[in-house]
Amino acid sequence: MKIAVLAGGLSTERNVSLVSGKKIANALREKGHDVFLIDSFLGIEEVPTDLNTLFSSKIVNYDVNIDTSVLTEADIRKLRKNDDGTYFGPNVIKILRAADFVFLALHGGAGESGQVQAFLDLYDIKYTGSDYFGAAIAMNKAKSKEIMKYNRLPTADFISLQKGDPIPTEFSFKYPVVVKPVNGGSSVGTVIAHNYEDAKKAIIDDFIFDDEIIIEEFIKGREFSQGVVGNHAFPAIEITVNDGWYDFEHKFKTGNTTVFQTPPENFSAELQHEMDVLSLKAGRDLNLSNYYRLDYLLNDQGFFIIEANVLPGLTPLSLLPQEADAEGITYADLIEMILNEKIKIYNEK
Repeated sequence: MKIAVLAGGLSTERNVSLVSGKKIANALREKGHDVFLIDSFLGIEEVPTDLNTLFSSKIVNYDVNIDTSVLTEADIRKLRKNDDGTYFGPNVIKILRAADFVFLALHGGAGESGQVQAFLDLYDIKYTGSDYFGAAIAMNKAKSKEIMKYNRLPTADFISLQKGDPIPTEFSFKYPVVVKPVNGGSSVGTVIAHNYEDAKKAIIDDFIFDDEIIIEEFIKGREFSQGVVGNHAFPAIEITVNDGWYDFEHKFKTGNTTVFQTPPENFSAELQHEMDVLSLKAGRDLNLSNYYRLDYLLNDQGFFIIEANVLPGLTPLSLLPQEADAEGITYADLIEMILNEKIKIYNEK
């Protein structure tokens, strides 16, 4: 099968996406597919007359290492020659249309908000992950939490602010509070604020990344994540950080004191079953499909869903591959599993 792996883009998670994309491309080649990795924003200036040669060439387009610098859209746009203000770079659409399938390795921004998915639907291009509607709902933390509240799924109390709204001096919940962009990911812009001044600064800073931010109740507890592929919920993975909290640097930089354990210790079969039920219900309520990940906190009051991840990271340090490995599923098998599940969805339609 000819597969285009679409990565990069304009979001603050651009570098993470490129690392995911490179690993996905190598895994798909291992499974016998013809693959071409393409940066959705930079594209490729020149393409051969026969596009099939791109997929069979085994070219590795990008050699990217994750760093902790956070690029704004303005920073990223400087990377493209003669930027015309559009999202897709030169020849990207032509390459995607030549593929049998597109594996979305995008994180954040238009690639995870449903915009790219809607575009691909209009061109009748098949792709992995949820459709545009599910992606749009889950990517917006405020809307997804409203739906979770409505459907009685456990999640922290919150408020959202639009750019220009007055900054409240008090909330219905106590400090500390968590401030983050509504449409962000990988903990970019996420701040734990212990007082009004810290919260105010975090709110102002986060409006650099998004026109809407969310302020939510801080929940103290054990931190878990759970990936779902099709109707299969993987075993929970527990994240323990010995210095600070599970921020962008701890998620993607090696050498940090972060411990991952799956299955977790002191985590009963009953708790695992409860999480399985919550994750599958949340997926249905948020209209997610193919694969996704739910992040959790657990304390004496029970589980709290932090958020849903539409296109969870697939880097060497990402959580879903570690959960699959705990079940004896290799990285390449996981990627093939995701692809086959989405093919099944298309066939059922």
